[in-house]
Order: sequence, then C-alpha cells, then structure tokens
Amino acid sequence: MATNQPTRSLVTGGAGFLGSHLCDSLIASGHQVICLDNLFTGHLDNIAHLRANPAFTFIKHDVVEPFDFDVDQVWNLACPAAPGHYRYDPVKTLRTSVWGVMHCLEIGRRRGARVFHASTSEVYGDPTVHPQPESYRGNVNPIGPRACYDEGKRAAETLCFDYRRMHGTDIKVVRIFNTYGPRMHPYDGRVVSNFVCQALRGEPMTIYGDGTQSRAFCYVDDLIAGFRKLMDSRDGFTGPVNMGNPGEFTMLELAQAVAAELGEKDMIEHRPLPADDPTQRQPDITLAKKELGWEPKVPLREGLRRTIAWFRALDMSKYAPPSPFFEQPEAQRK
Repeated sequence: MATNQPTRSLVTGGAGFLGSHLCDSLIASGHQVICLDNLFTGHLDNIAHLRANPAFTFIKHDVVEPFDFDVDQVWNLACPAAPGHYRYDPVKTLRTSVWGVMHCLEIGRRRGARVFHASTSEVYGDPTVHPQPESYRGNVNPIGPRACYDEGKRAAETLCFDYRRMHGTDIKVVRIFNTYGPRMHPYDGRVVSNFVCQALRGEPMTIYGDGTQSRAFCYVDDLIAGFRKLMDSRDGFTGPVNMGNPGEFTMLELAQAVAAELGEKDMIEHRPLPADDPTQRQPDITLAKKELGWEPKVPLREGLRRTIAWFRALDMSKYAPPSPFFEQPEAQRK
C-alpha cells in the first residue's frame, strides 16, 4: 500500500457501543472506514454524525453470512456482549463468534489484511487466579447459560491462532474487561448502565448477592486508545493482551459512586446471586504496559460523570428491552 493512501478499515459491529467509538477514532485519523452491523445491538444514532462523511460507509449485514472487502485492516467487534442480548438466541451468539471471526480471518488470509479480534475477559470465567494474567486458562462452565458467549469467544481466539499457524495471518487479539461510557445500550443489562438508568428513574439500584463481588471499570476512550496501540504494535506481537482498568470496585462501591454523581442517596435493592456469577474480575495489564505503553487514565468518577450526562440526554423511546432475559440476575455479570 502506498504511504500516501489512507488506510482502508473494516469495522464489524461498527454501530455498537465500542464499534462506533472506534469508527470515530479511525475517521479522525484519516482512515476510510466500512462499518458492518446488523443493528441487533447497534444503533444508527451511534453513527449518525458519520453518515455524511465520504470516508465512511455503513452496510447493514450479519457477520454470520459471508462478506469480503479489499481492506488493509479488519476490526472484528461483532458479537452481542451483554447477557440480555447474547441469551436472546444463544445458538446465534455462538455462530456469530465463530463464523464472524472466520469471515474476518479469510479476508486476512486472502488479502493480507491485519485482523484485530475483540475477545473478552469472560474467557477467564469465574477466575481462581486474581488478578487475571493472559497466561491464565480460565474456569468456564461449558454447558451453562453463559457458555454461548464465553466459549464462543474462546473458540474465536483458537481460530485466530490456528489461522496464524496455518496461513501466517497477521492477527491482534485483545481481551476486554468491563468497559462503560456514552452509547451503551440502556437495556444491555450491564451493571453501569443498569445502575445509571435505575438511578435516573428514581428506582433502587439492583445488586445481586451482598454486593461484595468486584469488577474493574474502564472508560471507553481509554479502551479505544488501547485498541489503536495494539493494532499498530510491532509485527509478531499477537496478544492476547488484557485491556481494562486494574482499579477494583465492589458493586456496593459502584452504586455509591453513581448515587454521589447524581446527588442522590444510594437506594439499593438486593436480589439472590446467580449461579456462575464471577466473584472477582480484575485485569493484570502488565503486558499492555510493557508492549504498548498503555494504561487507562480516566478515573471512575469522571467517567461516570460523562456517562450519566449522556444517559440524561438519551431519548429512551428509541430503545426497547432486547429480550426477556435482560432483567434476570445474569445481567450483573458485566
């Protein structure tokens, strides 16, 4: 590729929470971007500001079905990532993880494109090692109600590395820990969006169990910066690499932080803890620091302030609960 030509990038899941922020970053850097999304969890409002840009193209397409584009970079972010979404059709979720990444890897094999795959901390399951380094192989229940996502992402990682071993495909694999920020789906069932939406409606924030289970929350801008560093990293560095905020908070502490940002008393409703709910989730980001010079910068309170402001302005009538599962206890998993 001539150095004076813009990089051609394909972003699957590009109208979603993370995908739309990535499209913004790529367009700002002068890339030509093709955004693929079936709009199951993505939303056209997330990319409305990009539609008139001649460097941006949106195509409604399901990654389960074949696709091929002449691009330099493939960013595979297509997969429902929240419990209410992926449990709506678990077989489809598994197919999305496996077939979606295979179609991306085929572009890498045929056209020599570099393929970035968004994996997840869920590959660690309910971890017995804390914090979790990339060398940890996980503790996943392969037949549980969450396995469609956990095992789908594990299989996708396998395919990435098998394509590299068999075909020399240029891959970059990231394992994403809990991320939050503007453009989260209000009914995605993740704990930050749950708490913020409940608090804005004046409802108690729902905590499953006693609230001592912990997570680490990374603001979306920090994560996208990490994505860009990984994609541009040296040849031969494939990952997987953890990306998340190593600052650990209990569910009770998060609820208190949301309430404090809203100037409200933290009203909490406790419900039973679901089976397989991880008690701890915290990334070891030593590798990201060493190889990429990356670590998150946005403090939780600042990130919550920006996220709450976005939710306050959101037209909720444009969104609907994704499935009958979104209110079940699994919703606090993320």
